[in-house]
Amino acid sequence: MRFIGITGGVGAGKTEILKYIGRHYKCEIYLADEIGHKVKEPGTEGYHALVALMGDGILAPDGQIDKPVMAAKIFADPTLLEQVNAIIHPAVKKYLADRLAEAKNKGDVELFFVEAALLIESGYEHIVDEMWYIYAREDVRRRRLSESRGYTPEKIEKIIASQLSEEEFRQHCDFVIDNSDSLEDSYRQIRQKLEAYSWKE
Repeated sequence: MRFIGITGGVGAGKTEILKYIGRHYKCEIYLADEIGHKVKEPGTEGYHALVALMGDGILAPDGQIDKPVMAAKIFADPTLLEQVNAIIHPAVKKYLADRLAEAKNKGDVELFFVEAALLIESGYEHIVDEMWYIYAREDVRRRRLSESRGYTPEKIEKIIASQLSEEEFRQHCDFVIDNSDSLEDSYRQIRQKLEAYSWKE
């Protein structure tokens, strides 16, 4: 079984690539953002640590963490962000490690994926077997974000500027899927890559 990280800039099309992989291969796919929500749910270690850090004031009436309230606290005190990340990131990695161990025990999973825009920044290249970069030309990404999400040029510019450059993504990744053109072309690249694997590794 191969543990593979999927990353890439906003608008590169990571979601569509993972949909295809999920339909055609024996795999499990996890999105780091979704896990980040799970590890903050009531009863989890992450939940208790965040409440201890920021107080009961971040809780909604139903006991869940009130995300806007928590975000406002972090915005007001930027030093909190590092402390929150020190709670969330290890919790996400532990959750993934537990799911990975379960998948290995089941024995019928060939590929185990985790996706996030910040995998490289979070040190996942030292955890996964391979890191895949979903690439798309910048003009294509800008068009997609404008058409599919309704983002303004200013918002698109701000998001792209905040992420790693193409050169940085390529430097840290083992395999690049060029998702600039048709999805079928991207699917062909995936098939060629995965057909070369020996599943007994």
